Amino acid sequence: MAEPLGGRGALAHRPVLLRETIELLAVARGGMFIDCTVGLGGHSEAILEASRDTQVLGIDRDEEALELARERLARFGSRFRAVHADFRDMTRVLATAEVKQARGILADLGVSSLQLDSPLRGFSFRHDASLDMRMDASIGVETAAELLGRLSEVEIAQIIFEYGEERRSRRIARWIVERREQGTPVETTRDLASLVERAVGFSKQRRIHPATRTFQALRIAVNSELENLDRFVTDAVDLLEPEGRLAVISFHSLEDRIIKRTFWKLSGRCQCPPRLPKCMCGARSTVEILTRRPVTSGEAEMVTNPRARSAKLRVCRKLSAAETN
Repeated sequence: MAEPLGGRGALAHRPVLLRETIELLAVARGGMFIDCTVGLGGHSEAILEASRDTQVLGIDRDEEALELARERLARFGSRFRAVHADFRDMTRVLATAEVKQARGILADLGVSSLQLDSPLRGFSFRHDASLDMRMDASIGVETAAELLGRLSEVEIAQIIFEYGEERRSRRIARWIVERREQGTPVETTRDLASLVERAVGFSKQRRIHPATRTFQALRIAVNSELENLDRFVTDAVDLLEPEGRLAVISFHSLEDRIIKRTFWKLSGRCQCPPRLPKCMCGARSTVEILTRRPVTSGEAEMVTNPRARSAKLRVCRKLSAAETN
């Protein structure tokens, strides 16, 4: 099993819910596993160490992370392959890699330790940097600064409220647009954090910095993180072999809600309004949900890895043909 904190030397990082994920994926069975968000490779390392019969195809849209994962997992030779792609393109990736089915699939959603800790990527207000926030800068996506420079006050407020669940979203958006109209648009992380702190106010009772929710909302918007998540889950189940397992770790209530409802739908639980005379949502019994409630981190993990505080793990098992008949 991988080291508890998931790494060695300069590549050390803390993959969240590592032990629980490895156990629920049942990786000791061996076979082909897909790590859809390989990051620095902590989960992949644990999968590969669990059995000599495991292989991992690692996907990530961050080229820097992929290169570090290749370096970290080089000792496993051909048992690990890395592909630069968005995890939502997994069907195409597997077809190109000539992988027909997988024994298990893992998606660890959200921003990685590498991205948060980088002083240049603009994900965190701990470092003063250009307000970038792109997970993949190679595909021409707008930066967070460009987004704030283009959108209307109403659109900015909607993003901050919906994706960040920030009650002062309208006030923050108004201040951002006023700055833009004065000819001094918000373009750096420190600039945005300072503006939000003044707009929201700093209170000792707050558990998090007042700019945290706004940064989270912009990151989700820049990277379209909630887009097609339901389709990804459906595609992943289709790509599993019978008895295969899908594990998804989310860090945001909106992500978790999408994952939960899609799991329910694939387990045959109708999602239609109760007054409809018949099911129209396409619910079908193709999986068994193995986590009735999401698995969360224990106190010990949260002490050593504060980022695990909001992590939620949900796992399902694809039913065999006999079980679906």
